[in-house]
Amino acid sequence: MKNVFYKLVVFVPQTHLEQVRIAVCNAGAGHAYRQAGKIGNYDNCAFMTSGVGTFKPLEGAKPFQGSIGKLERVGEARLEVTVAKDILDKVIEAVKMVHPYEEPVYDIYKLENV
Repeated sequence: MKNVFYKLVVFVPQTHLEQVRIAVCNAGAGHAYRQAGKIGNYDNCAFMTSGVGTFKPLEGAKPFQGSIGKLERVGEARLEVTVAKDILDKVIEAVKMVHPYEEPVYDIYKLENV
Protein backbone atom coordinates (compact mmCIF):
# COMPACT_ATOMS: atom_id res chain seq x y z
CA MET A 1 0.00 0.00 0.00
CA LYS A 2 1.30 3.43 -0.97
CA ASN A 3 1.93 5.88 1.89
CA VAL A 4 -0.06 9.12 1.61
CA PHE A 5 1.59 12.37 2.74
CA TYR A 6 0.50 15.95 3.17
CA LYS A 7 2.28 19.26 3.45
CA LEU A 8 1.01 21.21 6.44
CA VAL A 9 1.62 24.95 6.29
CA VAL A 10 1.00 26.95 9.46
CA PHE A 11 1.17 30.73 9.79
CA VAL A 12 2.36 31.73 13.26
CA PRO A 13 3.68 34.86 14.98
CA GLN A 14 7.47 34.90 15.11
CA THR A 15 7.24 34.91 18.92
CA HIS A 16 5.62 31.44 18.90
CA LEU A 17 7.35 29.82 15.92
CA GLU A 18 9.66 27.53 17.89
CA GLN A 19 6.86 26.42 20.22
CA VAL A 20 4.64 25.44 17.26
CA ARG A 21 7.54 23.80 15.39
CA ILE A 22 8.40 21.65 18.41
CA ALA A 23 4.74 20.68 18.93
CA VAL A 24 4.20 19.51 15.33
CA CYS A 25 7.49 17.59 15.27
CA ASN A 26 6.73 15.96 18.62
CA ALA A 27 3.36 14.92 17.19
CA GLY A 28 5.14 13.11 14.34
CA ALA A 29 5.44 15.67 11.54
CA GLY A 30 8.73 16.41 9.86
CA HIS A 31 9.90 12.83 9.44
CA ALA A 32 7.01 11.18 7.63
CA TYR A 33 9.12 10.56 4.53
CA ARG A 34 11.62 8.62 6.57
CA GLN A 35 8.98 5.91 6.83
CA ALA A 36 8.84 5.79 3.04
CA GLY A 37 12.62 5.88 2.68
CA LYS A 38 12.67 9.33 1.08
CA ILE A 39 14.63 11.56 3.48
CA GLY A 40 16.90 9.11 5.25
CA ASN A 41 17.85 9.25 8.91
CA TYR A 42 16.45 12.70 9.76
CA ASP A 43 13.57 14.09 11.74
CA ASN A 44 12.40 17.58 12.76
CA CYS A 45 12.50 18.52 9.07
CA ALA A 46 10.73 21.83 8.54
CA PHE A 47 10.95 24.92 6.38
CA MET A 48 10.32 28.42 7.71
CA THR A 49 10.05 31.78 5.99
CA SER A 50 9.18 35.21 7.34
CA GLY A 51 6.51 37.61 6.19
CA VAL A 52 3.77 39.96 7.30
CA GLY A 53 0.22 38.87 8.01
CA THR A 54 -2.72 41.28 8.10
CA PHE A 55 -6.09 41.01 9.80
CA LYS A 56 -8.82 43.19 11.27
CA PRO A 57 -10.58 41.77 14.33
CA LEU A 58 -14.36 42.16 14.09
CA GLU A 59 -16.88 42.56 16.87
CA GLY A 60 -17.00 39.37 18.95
CA ALA A 61 -13.38 38.38 18.17
CA LYS A 62 -10.85 37.77 20.93
CA PRO A 63 -7.58 38.62 19.19
CA PHE A 64 -4.23 37.51 20.56
CA GLN A 65 -3.02 40.97 19.60
CA GLY A 66 -4.62 43.98 18.02
CA SER A 67 -7.87 45.84 18.57
CA ILE A 68 -11.42 45.34 17.34
CA GLY A 69 -11.97 47.26 14.11
CA LYS A 70 -8.31 48.12 13.53
CA LEU A 71 -6.22 46.63 10.71
CA GLU A 72 -3.17 44.89 12.17
CA ARG A 73 0.13 43.94 10.56
CA VAL A 74 2.05 41.18 12.31
CA GLY A 75 5.47 39.66 11.71
CA GLU A 76 4.66 36.01 11.07
CA ALA A 77 6.43 32.89 9.91
CA ARG A 78 5.26 30.27 7.44
CA LEU A 79 6.10 26.87 8.89
CA GLU A 80 5.98 23.89 6.51
CA VAL A 81 6.22 20.22 7.48
CA THR A 82 5.44 16.91 5.82
CA VAL A 83 2.86 14.76 7.60
CA ALA A 84 1.73 11.17 7.04
CA LYS A 85 -2.02 10.83 6.52
CA ASP A 86 -2.51 8.61 9.57
CA ILE A 87 -1.21 11.31 11.96
CA LEU A 88 -2.54 14.44 10.24
CA ASP A 89 -5.38 14.99 12.74
CA LYS A 90 -2.97 14.52 15.67
CA VAL A 91 -0.56 17.10 14.24
CA ILE A 92 -3.34 19.64 13.62
CA GLU A 93 -4.50 19.19 17.22
CA ALA A 94 -0.92 19.85 18.37
CA VAL A 95 -0.97 23.14 16.42
CA LYS A 96 -4.25 24.17 18.03
CA MET A 97 -2.95 23.36 21.51
CA VAL A 98 0.05 25.72 21.34
CA HIS A 99 -0.82 28.31 18.69
CA PRO A 100 -1.68 31.67 20.27
CA TYR A 101 -4.37 32.67 17.76
CA GLU A 102 -8.06 32.18 18.44
CA GLU A 103 -8.26 30.45 15.04
CA PRO A 104 -4.86 29.25 13.77
CA VAL A 105 -4.39 29.68 10.04
CA TYR A 106 -3.14 26.56 8.29
CA ASP A 107 -3.27 24.94 4.86
CA ILE A 108 -3.10 21.26 3.97
CA TYR A 109 -1.82 20.09 0.58
CA LYS A 110 -1.90 16.47 -0.53
CA LEU A 111 1.48 15.48 -1.93
CA GLU A 112 1.60 13.59 -5.18
CA ASN A 113 5.33 12.80 -5.03
CA VAL A 114 6.11 9.21 -5.97
